[in-house]
Amino acid sequence: MKVIKIFIITLIFSLSFSIPSYANQSVEEIIKGRKAIFSENYQNAKKISILLKSKKIEKAKPLIKKISDNYKKLLDYFPENSKEGFKTGALPSIWENKDEFNALMQKASGDMIQLAKAIDTTEDLTAIQKKLMWNNCSACHKKFRMKH
Repeated sequence: MKVIKIFIITLIFSLSFSIPSYANQSVEEIIKGRKAIFSENYQNAKKISILLKSKKIEKAKPLIKKISDNYKKLLDYFPENSKEGFKTGALPSIWENKDEFNALMQKASGDMIQLAKAIDTTEDLTAIQKKLMWNNCSACHKKFRMKH
């Protein structure tokens, strides 16, 4: 019985470090954090466009990877308590369609990895970038972001 108690305590303790916790973050920090990540993605996407137009493929790859990683991070930046305030552009449809939103973030992350591979062999860098990067931005903005 003592072994089981130790196991349960250890399990609870270890899970407390692996599950993202917003207890230490204010709603303001969460909203500003996700806005900063989206802004960074947009800035990097513009840089990627410039680099690909200049055929600087290897310089674009770290930025592509960063965007992919950011999409994964964003999955944790939409808790229930962050629907309003601090000039969020997030629509309620994110929380109403959480699985769809999360799937789009995961797809966008995966598409960025595909983009990093595709730019080595494709002839039309603009078309592949539109398909694997910009179309995901548009899909998300149309359904999940306020018009601005």
